[in-house]
Amino acid sequence: MPDALTVSPLLDSREVAAYLKVSESTLSRWRSAGTGPPFIKLGGIARYRLNAIDTWLRGLEPEHAAHG
Repeated sequence: MPDALTVSPLLDSREVAAYLKVSESTLSRWRSAGTGPPFIKLGGIARYRLNAIDTWLRGLEPEHAAHG
């Protein structure tokens, strides 16, 4: 039997803001500017996959280290 498909949980803006320790307005600003974590729209509401947020954060690490 094949392994079950693992799906990353979907988080709302409030949960993501708490996870990243930023305000919901900061998250909204990032979303509008296209600089924040990737999101999907479900019925006009932004949702975020937890694994996509973690991947986005890892992508920031080399840039942060380069700027010291």
